[in-house]
Amino acid sequence: MNYCCVADDVKLGENVKLAKFINLYGCSIGDHTKIGAFVEVQKNACIGRYCKIQSHTFICEGVTVEDNVFIGHGVTFINDKYPRATNGGGALQSEADWKVAPTIVKKGASIGSGATILCSVTIGEEAIIGSGSVVTRDVPPYTIVAGNPARIIRRISHE
Repeated sequence: MNYCCVADDVKLGENVKLAKFINLYGCSIGDHTKIGAFVEVQKNACIGRYCKIQSHTFICEGVTVEDNVFIGHGVTFINDKYPRATNGGGALQSEADWKVAPTIVKKGASIGSGATILCSVTIGEEAIIGSGSVVTRDVPPYTIVAGNPARIIRRISHE
């Protein structure tokens, strides 16, 4: 058995490398991207070209990952600012009861293992997120952040 769940509505680019034990549905994965084991990428998520997504990572609906991005092991993205199990009437929430809050990871960024990325943030071009960080607000381009909440450690020179 293959142990991969790749739905028919997934758009896979050329030369995409998929590990076993993954779950992809309604998303797009760019050319030459590598997806590790135990990764889930939900509908309406978009992964760019030449990305590396390590094992045990969760990329939810509303996340856009641009080209050349590294995402370490066990990274979690969040897409709901006010999560609740039930709606005002007490029934389990459906898609009609909440709104996806998008997140963007810009070209060349790197996200360390175990990081949590809250919704409605932009991680700037070539930024680096330290392992275990909790990103609660936008990260400027060419910046290293770390901690909980993630704070600027230093700028990265770019030429």
